[in-house]
Amino acid sequence: MNRTARVERVTKESSIVVELDLDGTGKTEIATGVPFYDHMLTALGAHASFDLTVRAEGDIEIEAHHTVEDTAIVFGQALGKALGDKAGIRRFGDAYIPMDETLAHAAVDVSGRPYCVHTGEPEHLLHAVIPGSPVGDRAGAPYSTVLNRHVFESIALNARIALHVRVLYGRDQHHVTEAEFKAVARALRAAVELDPRVQGVPSTKGTL
Repeated sequence: MNRTARVERVTKESSIVVELDLDGTGKTEIATGVPFYDHMLTALGAHASFDLTVRAEGDIEIEAHHTVEDTAIVFGQALGKALGDKAGIRRFGDAYIPMDETLAHAAVDVSGRPYCVHTGEPEHLLHAVIPGSPVGDRAGAPYSTVLNRHVFESIALNARIALHVRVLYGRDQHHVTEAEFKAVARALRAAVELDPRVQGVPSTKGTL
């Protein structure tokens, strides 16, 4: 079974290519022009055991919002495409991830009914910005943590999954964001894993 996808999306604001293999080993090649987001997507691919390539160019000289959100949209589309008819998957997955003072939890249902709940982030993350660092001969764009919700919503809606992400406690914006991404990664890994005991689509109605 080949559970791979390549999705390309071009708009006036960004040009995104995502290549995804659900049965990979966590190899990643990420370049969005937003260094902290690259770090988060690298963690997502590694901890989900997905082989993930992301190439993104966007108007980061304005701000990172378009590039970050559009990349999440394309990743979600690639995830949905790679899942195909969803035959044989476990369907549900969840994970708790600690990072120093932070604890985050994510739960996934590959249901075909897109929904996202994102809750529990400290209020200061609505205004926190993680600085960028140089990327080649370009200045890397800073990452605003208010984008976390946009990322998870975009993935859920475009992959057509139910995704719940919550922060139980935490302070540092880097730790909170990274724990969330890693929790989502581990929950996805569990949900899309093939289960030899599952025959066909894991739903009593016969479709997802």
